[in-house]
Amino acid sequence: METRIIHEKQDLTYLNWSKIRNSSGTAGSFLKASSELGGRKIYYKLSNYDNLRGVVGHESVNELIVDRLLTLLGVEHLHYQLIHADVLVDGKVLDTWVCASENFREKGEDKQALDVYAGNERQDGESALDFCVRMGWGDYIWQMLVVDYLILNRDRHGANIEVLRNKKKKTVRLAPLFDHGLSLLCRCETPEAIDNYDVMADLPVQCYVGSRSTVENLKLIPADKRPALTPLKESDKTILLEGLDDVIPRNLQEKIWEMIWKRWCYYEDFCHSGRG
Repeated sequence: METRIIHEKQDLTYLNWSKIRNSSGTAGSFLKASSELGGRKIYYKLSNYDNLRGVVGHESVNELIVDRLLTLLGVEHLHYQLIHADVLVDGKVLDTWVCASENFREKGEDKQALDVYAGNERQDGESALDFCVRMGWGDYIWQMLVVDYLILNRDRHGANIEVLRNKKKKTVRLAPLFDHGLSLLCRCETPEAIDNYDVMADLPVQCYVGSRSTVENLKLIPADKRPALTPLKESDKTILLEGLDDVIPRNLQEKIWEMIWKRWCYYEDFCHSGRG
């Protein structure tokens, strides 16, 4: 999956899509599919799908942008590919963009949602955050909270953090960060909504290990544990948005960059000001 964007339209009408609950509270649903290619399992996701309007969101594009962002920041994560494709949904062929990723589990590992795993393993009165720190996952969580602030990830519920276990080797680890579609300007569907969007608004989010505020979640990170991320530069805009001119509108690209850059500047100021 070295090529991150496949612009030439592919025929993916053979995929069988299943509906996944839209936990963001917006109308529509998210469709997922999988296939075996050359002995590798590939997972596919569509952006927000509406029975009447078809694919109306751009969550699949967000996955690629965040993939690029996390690469720049030096954060371990799942890689995504963006594919221009025909897909068959509800008997209709749709021309859309699909994101694809490979299986991140190693041989012998099984997966379990963090909320389920923690529910079985937490000590009495122990918070989800304290449990993760006790398990040695603090650095992972601190990075995740920063990332979710930068992109305003609305959907870091307990199943969007996965525990990978190898019972034979007796190992337990957290999966690389994944599933960032419900972030950035995910609910903006019109030019007016994009232009009027406040990129610094502290909108309510789901965060299994934190609060409903990504700003407040930054304050959960101990001052001496703030992640040593590779600093973002203004020139990184070109890397984040490369090849997207025929995928999403230019004004949406500009607003996404404005959001990421302003939030990065806020985070740097937060770290240097001694807040938290």
